[in-house]
Amino acid sequence: MITLIVAVTAYALGCFSTAYYLFRFSTGADIRTQGSGNAGAKNIGRQLGAAAFIVTFLCDVIKGMTAVWLARYLELGTAGITLAMLAVVIGHIWPAQLGFRGGKGAATVLGALIAFDYRLLMPSILLSGVALSLSRNFTMSGLLAIALTPIVAMIFRHTALELIGLWCLAGITIFAHRNNLRKFFANTSSNAADIRESLAERRQR
Repeated sequence: MITLIVAVTAYALGCFSTAYYLFRFSTGADIRTQGSGNAGAKNIGRQLGAAAFIVTFLCDVIKGMTAVWLARYLELGTAGITLAMLAVVIGHIWPAQLGFRGGKGAATVLGALIAFDYRLLMPSILLSGVALSLSRNFTMSGLLAIALTPIVAMIFRHTALELIGLWCLAGITIFAHRNNLRKFFANTSSNAADIRESLAERRQR
């Protein structure tokens, strides 16, 4: 029963969409009708500036950390901690009070992972840094870091249940960014086609 209560609490905590409420308080409008339409730090930063980005990012990180720390404090064990981690991210992405249209979860995932096991982030961040230098795409490099986290967790000998939770977390986050992925691969394919055409023209000359 305590595990269920914590999971519901974690989901409710995730439902507090910082970007949505900050933008609503500041402008009276819905952040989801502006810019990219995402209720996240990146979009509100474009609309209101760096301060709004920082506040939103930090609040989203803190709520992810809080949910996992609460489960740890109550000593709910592996299942309870993993469930709280997933619940807070699901709440952020699909908040019930906002018609299940929230943010994409990256900052909340980061906070949850810091509280879950900060060691998992180090190798993933290093590898994503390499990807960022090659792709020049911050979102894609961040998704790569999250996708690599379950693999890194195997190195640190996390339990099978924890690994399942981390794979679910990675899958949920990637699903939330599916439109970004489509655009990225479409642009990549388009650029590759342009390069092939350019090389073919050079050969003909």
